[in-house]
Formats: sequence, structure tokens, C-alpha cells
Amino acid sequence: MSSPEAPNPMSLQAAAPADTGPARPWLLADIGGTNARFGWLDEGQDIVSHVATLPASGHPGPAEAAAGYLAGLARTLGPAWRPPRAGAFAVATAVGNDRIAFTNSGWSFSRAVTQAALGLDELLILNDFEALALSLPRLSSAQLRAWTGAAAAPPPRATLAVIGPGTGLGVAGLVPSGHGWVAVPGEGGHASLSAADDFDAALLAAVRREHPHVSAERLLSGIGLPVLHHGVAAVLGAAPQALAAEHIVELGLAGTDVVCSRTLDAFCALLGSFAGNVALVLGARGGIYIGGGIVPRLGEHFFASPFRQRFEAKGRFQTYLQAIPTLLITDTLAALNGAAQALDQQGR
Repeated sequence: MSSPEAPNPMSLQAAAPADTGPARPWLLADIGGTNARFGWLDEGQDIVSHVATLPASGHPGPAEAAAGYLAGLARTLGPAWRPPRAGAFAVATAVGNDRIAFTNSGWSFSRAVTQAALGLDELLILNDFEALALSLPRLSSAQLRAWTGAAAAPPPRATLAVIGPGTGLGVAGLVPSGHGWVAVPGEGGHASLSAADDFDAALLAAVRREHPHVSAERLLSGIGLPVLHHGVAAVLGAAPQALAAEHIVELGLAGTDVVCSRTLDAFCALLGSFAGNVALVLGARGGIYIGGGIVPRLGEHFFASPFRQRFEAKGRFQTYLQAIPTLLITDTLAALNGAAQALDQQGR
């Protein structure tokens, strides 16, 4: 098992009321295109523990990665070890029938076969941003950073939304109901991206020469950053370079490469426009939350970027959007909390 992560003790508290939902212990997972994070929730606990991250490339599929995690956990717990009774896997792809195929990795698996292989009484599969959405009401101020100067007091129990550029681009909503919060999963990252100014129009035209459909994920994600960088270079008339996403971020933040710097500016601006669209479509007056692994790496550059200006720039509905807060999720383990909430809801 990989070395355990050390989350903020507040970050995973109250993952689910103790001893609700299916019988425990629970095996929890947040599985993206690059990594699979696993966590543990035992009987009588309300804090997800023993969190560890395993690379997707090191295992044939989620069942094998989970088995490796559980073997390491059994060694750690010793005589206190008990096999999990139920599990919840938050996966970075659309969830429908028994067969699950990941959008941005080679993993594909059967829910029923995986449940049997791990000896679980129940295995819940949900979209990773559905899980992240379920975590939103329980996030503390230590796990968030609000956009300074933006709206900070949304209506109580208003609809929330979360977007997240990671390996791909996730989108989900969270709607209040008389029975608690209801997550609304979707594949909004694959909606078409639109231009807000002449630079955007030229950029999208350049990208369309190689990709007839330019979705939001095509540019606003880890797999999309090199495509965005190539498009920005074309608009600026610069020689294209083959750079990985992490190098684009590094050079852009250092300010040592004009194309990389403009790429980060374009990324933040386009993300702001997209976030504003999500807020309008879902009526997310309670706030737009930004998850995923890319934006936290941008640090102060993000908060000095055109993101918020572009978020609000929706013509007659600018005032509507000015009242909606935008918050960055700084805790990368929040989806595990949401997976626990989803299992808890199974028992209601």
C-alpha cells in the first residue's frame, strides 16, 4: 500500500453519522484518471481514516487496487482488522449499467464482479463529482478559499454546483429537498465551449483545426492544457512546443514563457465563463465550488486572473451572478467524504 496521506483532521470529520447506512466497515474510493484514493470508515466512527493513494497505472483495475489497499490495511490494523462489509466507489466517468468504463484511463470493470471479488455485501458506484457535490454542505472554512470581494452570504439551502479541472473536467449539482440534499450528476465537461471575446474565438478556431468538437474538457483539464497551449501558440504566432501540463503550469507561474503565461490566463478566463454557464443552467445561487487538482496549483495566480470577471460577464444577468459566491476546494480528499454520505443515504 502506498504511504498514507495526512489530511487535515477537520477535512474528513462527520463523513457520515456513526453507524447509519449499510453494515460497517466501509471501503471508500475516489478513482480518477490518474490515481485511486482509498479510505476506511469503521463501526462507531465518523472520520474517514487510513487514506492512501495508489496510481492507476500500477494495477489492472479498481478491484486489484482495492485488494492491494486492503492487504496493506490488514497488516496495519493487525488483530483489529475486519473485512469491509460495504463499499462506495466514486468514479471519473458516467455511471449507468453494470459495466463501468473510465473516460480518461484504460480501466474498465463490472460492479457485480468487483463486489464479489472484494467480498462486499453492497458496492455503490457513483460519479466522482456526484460524491464531491454531496460533500459540499459539510466542508469547513479550513477546506475552502472564497474569492475575495465576491458574494459571501448566499440564500440558505440554495442549489450548489461544483466543477473541477483534474485529469478531465467534472460537473455536478446539489439540490436541497425535504429529505436532505440530492446530488445531480452529469457530464457537463463535455458540453461545447464558447467564445467570449475575439481572442477566445481565434483560439477555438485554431483548436477546431484538429478537434471538430471543442468541449470544455478539451481545454480545461490536465489532458486539455497541452491542447490549449498549442492553440494559444497558434493565435500568438509562436512556434508550438510539446509540453506536458505540469510544465505549462510551472513555466506559466514562473513568468518565464509568454505562451505558457497566456495559456494560464486563457485557462482561468475560459473556466470563469464555463462556471458562469453552469451557475445559470443549474440556478446555483448557493455557490459554485471549484474542485480538481489543477486550480489549487495555480495559487495566487488564479485569484489574480480574469476568472471572476468572466464568471459575471453574462450581460443582463451580471447582477444575478455577482450575488453567487465562488469557492475553491483546497482539500483534495473531500470526495471520500461524499462517498460516505452516499452510502449513508442508502440506509434512509
